[in-house]
Amino acid sequence: MRINHNISALNTYRQLSFNNINTQKSLEKLSSGYRINRAGDDAAGLAISEKMRAQIRGLGQAQRNAQDGISLIQTAEGALNETQSILQRMRELAVQSANDTNVDVDREALQNEIDQLAQELTRIANTTEFNQKTLLNGGITQSGVGEVKFHIGANQGQDVSLAIAAMDAYSLGVARDVTETSATVNGSVISNVEFDENNLGSAVVDGANITFNAADNTGTAASVTLDSGAGTITITDGSASADANNIKIELTTNSSDTLDVSASGDTITIALANSTSSNNTAGAIETALQGLGTVNGVDVSDWTVSGDATWTSGPPTSASVSATSLSGGADPNAAETIVTISDGTNTQNITVNDTDTSVSIDSGVFAGISFDVSDVTTLNSGNDSINVSQTVYSATAATFSGGEKTADASVKGGIDISTQTAASSAIDTIDTALTKVSEERAKLGAYQNRLEHTINNLGTASENLTAAESRIRDVDMAKEMMQFTKMNILQQAAQAMLAQAQQQPQGVLQLLR
Repeated sequence: MRINHNISALNTYRQLSFNNINTQKSLEKLSSGYRINRAGDDAAGLAISEKMRAQIRGLGQAQRNAQDGISLIQTAEGALNETQSILQRMRELAVQSANDTNVDVDREALQNEIDQLAQELTRIANTTEFNQKTLLNGGITQSGVGEVKFHIGANQGQDVSLAIAAMDAYSLGVARDVTETSATVNGSVISNVEFDENNLGSAVVDGANITFNAADNTGTAASVTLDSGAGTITITDGSASADANNIKIELTTNSSDTLDVSASGDTITIALANSTSSNNTAGAIETALQGLGTVNGVDVSDWTVSGDATWTSGPPTSASVSATSLSGGADPNAAETIVTISDGTNTQNITVNDTDTSVSIDSGVFAGISFDVSDVTTLNSGNDSINVSQTVYSATAATFSGGEKTADASVKGGIDISTQTAASSAIDTIDTALTKVSEERAKLGAYQNRLEHTINNLGTASENLTAAESRIRDVDMAKEMMQFTKMNILQQAAQAMLAQAQQQPQGVLQLLR
């Protein structure tokens, strides 16, 4: 018997320590719910489960990414819904303007609404954003680096791309360039100068200096110019009146060598000499014309004939001007003022009542100008003038450089519906724009449906992967409870046996008695 080393006690202590460790592990597993709490519990299992955990968390984030993608698409599609409503209204206005029951002022009001709608289309395109990303200005395109990608997988490269075409008025084809005309007034008489942008005459151009001069209406002589192909003459009433208006002149060739001028009703026939060219001079025609005296109640004895050719080389080969009327004659009127407008090259006269304080020019090379005057009779050419200045506002799409926006889309005016022809053409153009928006909305809807299926698939994959990871990492509580019970019993037994083993050396005392 040995007393220095109690082998039985050492063996029992070793077993007790082992039982304590296993009991602690069982308690840890039961309290945490995990089979693997540290690498030592299952090194390979830990490595596998951590990889699965990364995959599971990636799938969860991918689901959220897809949901964010759906939100982005819904934002864009909601804006396009309003874009389409605006286009429908523009089409309605174009159809209305194409009806010739509308006059110019009606079409001007319709055009004004079209312009505002075009500006709203462009504003929507410039400002529709999701998380500070602009969606409809063309920055998200297949050809540009701004293309948006939805990462809908747990691993690298698992994404889908989405392009959204520019939806501003210019890109949809329903915008037009607008020229704004303004004037600097020289002189104190002219005021409130305005311009009709849809009806500007050819002389109303950038940089033009247009002068105004007024004089009493002393009347205007009626006249007509005849061109036979071999020469031109102008026949003018000798007095300033409206009497000669609508007197008709017919130019023919006589079968004889004499010049014949005759009248029937309101028509004067000039039959040119057949071969004696000296009879066909302007002077000879004037003499014969004045000899008629009175035609249809109009005194022609003071009428004059002038021309840049007298047909002295013979009668014209195709002299036939049928029933061409004199026109432009006006009676003197002290209550009217003739305002002469000039830019140094072009001249136009307009008649204004002396009581008028405003002038509006509707036709001619200076058409589109309107202005107020305190008294038109005081206009003085050289002192009273306007300097025209024009600014062109071009409709543009947004511009980008290296994927970064450099300028917003801009528009001043919508598609032209100011005339029947323009309005009719606009209907087809707007139909094309509506089709483009519909196609874009359909594409976005298809992407949304796709992402919804993606979310369902990601959820299924995450569920199955979580189940696999659970089998590796989670503890089987029933099984572990069995192990804990076993180790608990062994621990108590080891403690009791350790007490017995410690009593064994005391047997030596019996030998020493």
